[in-house]
Amino acid sequence: MKVGNDSRYHQEKFIIKYNFTIDLIYKKMRKIFVSLMLLMGTMSMNAAVSVDRIEPTDWYVGMKDASLQLMVYGKDVRNADVEIDYPGVRVDSVAKLESPNYLLVYLNLEGAKAGEMTLKFKQGKSVKKVKYQLKNREMAGDKRIGFSNEDVLYMLMPDRFANGNPKNDAFKTMRDKTCDRKAPSLRHGGDLEGIRQHLDYFNQLGVTALWFTPVLENDSPNDGKNSTYHGYATTNYYRVDPRFGTNAEYKKLIDEAHQKGLKVVMDMIFNHCGFEHPWVADMPSKDWFNTPEWLLPEYQTPEHLKKIGTVDGARTVNDMYKQTSYKLTPVLDPYASKVDFGETVDGWFVPSMPDLNQRNPHVIKYLIQNSEWWIETVGIDGIRMDTYPYADRDAMALWMKTLDQEYPNFNTVGETWVTEPAYTAAWQKDSKLSEKNSYLKTVMDFAFYDRINSAKKEETDDWWNGMNRIYNVFCYDYLYPNPKSVMAFVENHDTDRFLGEGKDSLALKQALALLLTVNRTPQLYYGTEVLMNGTKSVTDGNVRKDFPGGWAGDQHNAFTAEGRTNAENQMFNWLSNLLHWRQGNEVITKGKQTQFCPQNGVYVIARQYKGKNVMTIINGKNEANELNVSRYAEIIGNAAKATDVTNGRTVLIDKNVKLRPRQTMVLEF
Repeated sequence: MKVGNDSRYHQEKFIIKYNFTIDLIYKKMRKIFVSLMLLMGTMSMNAAVSVDRIEPTDWYVGMKDASLQLMVYGKDVRNADVEIDYPGVRVDSVAKLESPNYLLVYLNLEGAKAGEMTLKFKQGKSVKKVKYQLKNREMAGDKRIGFSNEDVLYMLMPDRFANGNPKNDAFKTMRDKTCDRKAPSLRHGGDLEGIRQHLDYFNQLGVTALWFTPVLENDSPNDGKNSTYHGYATTNYYRVDPRFGTNAEYKKLIDEAHQKGLKVVMDMIFNHCGFEHPWVADMPSKDWFNTPEWLLPEYQTPEHLKKIGTVDGARTVNDMYKQTSYKLTPVLDPYASKVDFGETVDGWFVPSMPDLNQRNPHVIKYLIQNSEWWIETVGIDGIRMDTYPYADRDAMALWMKTLDQEYPNFNTVGETWVTEPAYTAAWQKDSKLSEKNSYLKTVMDFAFYDRINSAKKEETDDWWNGMNRIYNVFCYDYLYPNPKSVMAFVENHDTDRFLGEGKDSLALKQALALLLTVNRTPQLYYGTEVLMNGTKSVTDGNVRKDFPGGWAGDQHNAFTAEGRTNAENQMFNWLSNLLHWRQGNEVITKGKQTQFCPQNGVYVIARQYKGKNVMTIINGKNEANELNVSRYAEIIGNAAKATDVTNGRTVLIDKNVKLRPRQTMVLEF
């Protein structure tokens, strides 16, 4: 039994020792684990700080608003602390967004001078130093003069106007590598250099300002039939699309345009961006976009995807996707339902264009700064804002108010696509029709566009048809705080060409004569001067054809008189003569406007200033007609003769004037 007791003793001793050893090992392992965790934490804290880019890429001192938002991109940069040691600059706040890869740094530059400052991003013991340039402004904000009713804007699409540099037609590094002029909705290769090479053409024609559709990067793929050649799907707000050129080439174009007396208007889009913008793949925050829920992985399952197919063929969407209704009336409708309002403002324009949430203060600050940066960096003379009422109304008003404070003589036109004058007027700055001030100086006159395109198909009677439609539009000018700052047009890149599929130059001359003599800011569409036509019945590309002669090897060159047909030269010369006559003409830009009810098919609208008179006379009949001069005695007075500025001929106005079918006269006396 002794042996047994001794064995049990040793066994118990072994167990005690074993347990002690295990406990010791556990404690040591736990200590090691904790140490490793601390080490890993330390390593994480001391990991190299990553800063891939900062937007804006540089900035300017001497702005009225001394605040500056820096959007910093980099892996896990949210965890970094920021330090700046530069005279006159302090960090006001830092916003750490939901994504770990964004950091918003808000600076105050009051008192800062131009120079290179160093931004320090610290994470534990790791420090990343980034040089950042502060620049002097070329001129004070109030010295920048925007477009006005003294100008005639010529709207063109860079991809479709002229190819000045075939080497930038396509890039292997970009998602869309095609350039195919035979496909109406793919890229054709036009660029900024092509526009620059034809600046003299604009002078010859007589326009004074150029409006390009967006030139910023649109790095989106094509689907074989459609692409973002139009420029309305921005993927980088601080970079010109390489297929159009570089930022430096954009500035060079604008500088040379200024030297030739031409202003440049930049097309911008704040309502949405392109699907391939980095914000989509890595959202800064869940409220950066409106209704982004459909992009979440849990809603990308086959079960969701099969519920709804495609909206426009560009993106497969699910039941969480919200499409805009394209109806703008709910924005101002006093009886609008929440669902209607939400569909208009928060719905996506198309699935490939994410809808930005301007109610997010970080988003609107980013966008405001972007427009200021382009004004300062390249010297644009105006902005055309796409899809204006689709964006948040209050945020857009803040943008406009900020720009107006910084650049009081600058101008912006907003796309307000509703054909009723009262709706359009409510969007103009200081309108009494709205409880909210938009601060938007210029609005687009879709009412005039709508009525002139109806009138061209009709004979003018004594009640409603033909030119009565134009008369009735101008009757509502009392609604506008500033009628002369309303942009009128007869066509643009989103509409059928005025000529449709035909060549009715008589109707076109009537429309253009009114456009260039009434109390408005006129806008032309490229190629109208050479009778370019087309409709959207098949594709938008048919109203966005290449300008003839803009590409090497073109058989037809409409840039020169020698290359134009007789009909094209006739139209070009007629319009050019009218445009040059309009330049600096105070009767048109400052004169009182008087219109007469159409009578016997004749519509007359007159302008008067400091004893000078202009009468635009439209025969709205398809047959010969007569102007009863006695009816217009309050304008004509004792004048016996006038000059028809469309052809230079003298016209006797002391007796009735014979009119040819659909004839247009612009009489000056």
